[in-house]
Amino acid sequence: KLSTGLDVNVRFTGVSDFEYTPECIVFDLLNIPLYHGWLVDPQSPDMVQAVGKLSYNQLVEKIITCKQATDSSLVSEGLVAEQFLEATASQLTFHGLCELTATAQEGELGVFFRNNHFSTITKHKGHLYLLVTDQGFLQEEGVVWESLHTVDGDSCFCDTDFHLSHALGKGGDPAAPPDHQLGQRQVDQDYMVALSLQQQQGQAPPSVLSDLELARQLQQEEYQQGHPHPPPPPPPQQLPGQVGGRPAGERRQRQRPDLDCTLL
Repeated sequence: KLSTGLDVNVRFTGVSDFEYTPECIVFDLLNIPLYHGWLVDPQSPDMVQAVGKLSYNQLVEKIITCKQATDSSLVSEGLVAEQFLEATASQLTFHGLCELTATAQEGELGVFFRNNHFSTITKHKGHLYLLVTDQGFLQEEGVVWESLHTVDGDSCFCDTDFHLSHALGKGGDPAAPPDHQLGQRQVDQDYMVALSLQQQQGQAPPSVLSDLELARQLQQEEYQQGHPHPPPPPPPQQLPGQVGGRPAGERRQRQRPDLDCTLL
């Protein structure tokens, strides 16, 4: 089931607390720690009482039961538990991050579970890092680790020696998200294709190309590759919702690739 997904169910009492499932045996057999950071803050006694030692699945069932109860105290407890899940939808709390930093051993490799994904986690000089497996960084050789020091996702990227990586700065903002970088690389690639077409036709390189002009040139190139003779007629007047004779949604798909959560 490593290739399809493991059934794990967190408990909110500790970073190593999970409900027992047969799949969890693999972590014990390989001596690989399994962590999460979704903990209840002990300074919130109401939430501690509402959540208790329940697992995520058990807590969801409790919320449904309490909201249907006639006892006002049970209804109130269910609302508090529901508020906890809504406030910690990122599945990482500040208390959980502190406990995770204190529990993880220096230099050990573990598995971090968050938002239904597994990540390789390690601790280097007292700081937590996640192995970067997002396909958006496939061509970024200097990006290996992502820091895990905040709950809101504000992180930085490091190379294999845990030095701050400047590889992303060559093409733009180092803090830019992967989908923005992919989009920028796609725009650059489109411009280079259009520039090559202009040079082949003996025209001056354009400074800025509109989507319509680029689509027409790409369509012209595709037609010439499939039909060397004769040259294609000029494209007809475009209808609303179309670019270059194609539906706008089919011109180029710019989707953020799924995360690759292979356990290493």
